[in-house]
Amino acid sequence: MKVGVFSILPDALADPARVARHAEDLGFASYWVPDHLVLPVSYSTPYPGNLNPGVEPDPDYLWQMPDPLIALMRAATATTRIEVGTAVLLVPERHPLHLAKEIASLDSYSGGRFHFGIGAGWNKEEAEILGCDFEHRWSQVRECIEVMKSCWTADESEFHGKYYDIPPVRCYPKPAQRPHPPIYLGSIMFDDVWAKRVFQRIVRYGDGWLPVASSALQVAQGRTQLRELAEQAGRDPDSIRVTVMGATGQWRKRQHIDEFERIGAEQVLIWLNGRSADQQCREMDALAATLLN
Repeated sequence: MKVGVFSILPDALADPARVARHAEDLGFASYWVPDHLVLPVSYSTPYPGNLNPGVEPDPDYLWQMPDPLIALMRAATATTRIEVGTAVLLVPERHPLHLAKEIASLDSYSGGRFHFGIGAGWNKEEAEILGCDFEHRWSQVRECIEVMKSCWTADESEFHGKYYDIPPVRCYPKPAQRPHPPIYLGSIMFDDVWAKRVFQRIVRYGDGWLPVASSALQVAQGRTQLRELAEQAGRDPDSIRVTVMGATGQWRKRQHIDEFERIGAEQVLIWLNGRSADQQCREMDALAATLLN
């Protein structure tokens, strides 16, 4: 069972090179970071991570995040084994040709250690500033993924869709992983129900599921639904990975890790609470003593 770590603000104070290297030395399997390119000063959409919207302000980290792929390149350059990933990168806020090249370059330089967690974004104003059709953002995500997969796997790529009309182009380098880095779709529960559309998207063009949940039972229930949809579509359910994304304070006992292993999850990610590299390294020391065998 793999255990990774997630750093909500991997900036200079929590230097990804130092944190990821220490995580690797301790035996953690992976290092993941989030994404927001910008945050509008005023916006209408409630942040899903704020449990008391209108009472508590949204967290400052939403507008302080460095670029995730640059942060992960720094982490990968300072390490040799630990995997690196996005949890999650907001795909429709970038042009897919540019993103395809950045990811292929990162995966190539790191020797095939990149994991691509994706999302469509929750902030309408942010999305629209960056060229996203917010009301139909998942349709745009699908086109982005199709463009990127073509860039990663074909000598010459072209695409003609609603959002992107791309003549034949050559896009290099290719990723080290074949056919491409694994693509994970994140999801949360609404009214204790998993969104079926997320599972349909995973079955159609994803490689893994990145759920945030409050119990292993919820993840097990979602995994059963995901397996059923995969079987109906003629896809091998075992080809779909499950990496559980921990929220603040979650999954810090060995029994939690064992529960997720029993239900077939591949990995659990632990949200690091520390703000600086010193704090995160000490935190990982304690976590490793508790969680890693």
